[in-house]
Amino acid sequence: MKLNTIFAALLLSQSAVVVAQDQHSYANLDQVHSTHVYLDVAINFDKKELEGFIEHTLSWHNKQAKQLILDTRDLEIDKVMYKGADKLWHPAKFTLAARNDVKGSKLTINLKEQAKLVRVYYNSLPQASGLQWLTPEQTASKTQPFVYSQSQAIHARSWMPIQDTPAMRVTYNARIQTPKDVRAVMSADNKDAQFKDGDFHFDMPQAIPPYLIAFGAGNLEYQQMSHQTAIYAEPTILAAAVAEFDDTQAMIDKTNKMYGEYAWGRYDLLMLPPSFPFGGMENPRLSFITPTVVAGDKSLVSLIAHELAHSWSGNLVTNATWEDLWLNEGFTSYVENRIMEEVYGRDRALMEQSLESAGLKKLLPTLPEGDTILNLKLNGRDPDDAFSSVPYIKGQLFLIYLEQHFGRDKFDVFVKQYFHDFSFKSLTTKEFVTYLESNLINKYPNIVSMDKVNEWIYQPGLPADAPNPVSDTFDKVNANSQAWLAGQATLSSLPTDQWTVHEWLHFINTLPRDLSLAQMTELDGAFKLTQSGNAEIAFAWFMLAVGNGYNEIYPALDKHLSGIGRRKLIVPLYKTLIAHDKKQWANAVYQKARNTYHPLAQGTIDALFQ
Repeated sequence: MKLNTIFAALLLSQSAVVVAQDQHSYANLDQVHSTHVYLDVAINFDKKELEGFIEHTLSWHNKQAKQLILDTRDLEIDKVMYKGADKLWHPAKFTLAARNDVKGSKLTINLKEQAKLVRVYYNSLPQASGLQWLTPEQTASKTQPFVYSQSQAIHARSWMPIQDTPAMRVTYNARIQTPKDVRAVMSADNKDAQFKDGDFHFDMPQAIPPYLIAFGAGNLEYQQMSHQTAIYAEPTILAAAVAEFDDTQAMIDKTNKMYGEYAWGRYDLLMLPPSFPFGGMENPRLSFITPTVVAGDKSLVSLIAHELAHSWSGNLVTNATWEDLWLNEGFTSYVENRIMEEVYGRDRALMEQSLESAGLKKLLPTLPEGDTILNLKLNGRDPDDAFSSVPYIKGQLFLIYLEQHFGRDKFDVFVKQYFHDFSFKSLTTKEFVTYLESNLINKYPNIVSMDKVNEWIYQPGLPADAPNPVSDTFDKVNANSQAWLAGQATLSSLPTDQWTVHEWLHFINTLPRDLSLAQMTELDGAFKLTQSGNAEIAFAWFMLAVGNGYNEIYPALDKHLSGIGRRKLIVPLYKTLIAHDKKQWANAVYQKARNTYHPLAQGTIDALFQ
C-alpha cells in the first residue's frame, strides 16, 4: 500500500461516523467522537500517579448534542474546560458516576455549545489497572524506577479519560515529563526520545484505537538494528535483545511482499521488565516485549512475528468490539505463521502450528462451551475474559482451512485486499462475514459453503474437518520418546543435541502424566530440565513435574514464579499447584511475589486463592 493511499484511508476513517455498539464503553459515539487527542502529563514516581490533562478534538454527529461521555476508571477529575466559539477557554460542568466493577466510572461532560476542543484535567491513582509502577529494585538495572502502560482491552480508561472502545480511532500528540535520568517512549514517532532531558514530545499521525496508545519510561537505552528497526531496553538486556531479534527487518520485508506495504514507518521494540503480564503487546511503531523470549538462540522469535503481524491485523484493521477479538488475533496468528515460514522455513512453521493446535485441543474441554465460539458473547463480562487460545488458534485454523480449500494463490489475494479495504477501520464479525461471502465464497463457488463458515464462527468447538497440523519432525520425537518409555533406548541415546525448542516442548508435553519418580529423576538428571534457561521449556517441565509429584523442582519453581510476571508462564502453574494439594506452598510464593506482578496478573491470581 502506498503512503498516499494510506493517508487517504486515514482521513476517511477520521471523518466517518462511528456507530458500532460496544457494551464495554459508556461513550456516546452516535453523538460525538474524538478524532485527535493531546496528552500532557507528568510522571510522579513517588505518588505513582500521572498528573496533567488530555485534550479531545471532537467531531459532532448530532446538531443538537452538547454532551460528551468519556470512560474512566479510578481517576480523579480536577476540572473540565472547553474552547468556545469566542476562542476562549470556559469551565464545563461534569458528573463522575459511581464505579462499575467492569466498565469503571462514566464521565459526563455538559457543554454550552458544540465545542471543538475539550480538556480534562486529572490524575491517575496508584491502583490504575493499566499501569505498572516498579521501584528501582524491581527492575533489571536497579538504578531508576520504571512505569509502563498496558491498555488492552479496556485499561486505557484507568490512566486517561477517553472513549475507550476499539470502535473508534484517534490520532494523538503527547508531552510526557519525567525525572531527568528517565527516558520515555510511546507508540508513536519517538525521534524526541533520543534525547534524555525529562521533557518528551510524541506524534502519532495515523488513527489508532485508544487501546493502542501506550508509553513506557525508565532506564532505557537505544540501539538500531536496521534502517527501520531498533530496540529500547534496560542496559542489562539491550545487547542480548538486539542479537535475538535482528531478523526483524527480514520479517517486515517478507510481510510487505505478502500483504502490502508496512503502514507505520518505523517498527521498534521496547523490552519490558520481567513483570510484564503478556508475551508482547502490538502497540504501533513500538511493540512491547517480554524478556522471557530472549532465549539466546532465536527459538522464541515467533512472538516478534506475531506482534509485527498485528501491524496489519489488529492495528491497521481492528475488531470493533472485544466480542470480535478473533478478527485481531486469529488473523495475526495466521500471518505470524506465514512470516515464520518465509523467514525460517516450512518445517519450523509447521512445528509451531502443531504445538499450538495441540494446546488448543487440550484447552477446549476445560472451557465453558460458549467460550469456544469465535464470535463469543461476553454478556457484560470483563473483555479480558475473551483472551484465551480460542480467538488466536481456532481463528488461525479457520483461516488455514480457507487457505487449504481455496489455495494460497486465491486466499493471499483475498487477505491482502481485506487489509487494504479495511485499512484504518474497525469492523464487526458480521461485517467480516458479509465481506468474506462477497469476496471469496461467492467469487469461487462450490468450494466452501456459508454453512461451513457459520459453523466455524458461530458454533462451539472445532468442526470435524478442521485442519490437524502434523509435523514429521514430531513423529521422530514421538518414536524416541516411546522407545525410552518402553525400555528400548536410554535417554543418552536420544538425538537431543539436535532438537529445537519446539521438539523439546513436544517431547515434554506428550510425556505421560503418570511417570514414576524414578523416570522423572532420570529425565532431570540427563537433561537438567529443572535448571533450564528457556522459559517455555522450564514451564512445560514444571507443569509435568507438579503433576507427577517430583519435589526436586520447588526451589527452581519458586524462582520462576517470583522472577517473571508473564501470565502464560505463571497462571497455569498456580492452577496446577492448587489442583495437586500445593495451595499453601503456592500461596506463600504468591504473597512474596505479588507486588512484583502487574495488576492484570494480580487480579487473575487473587481469584485462585479466594
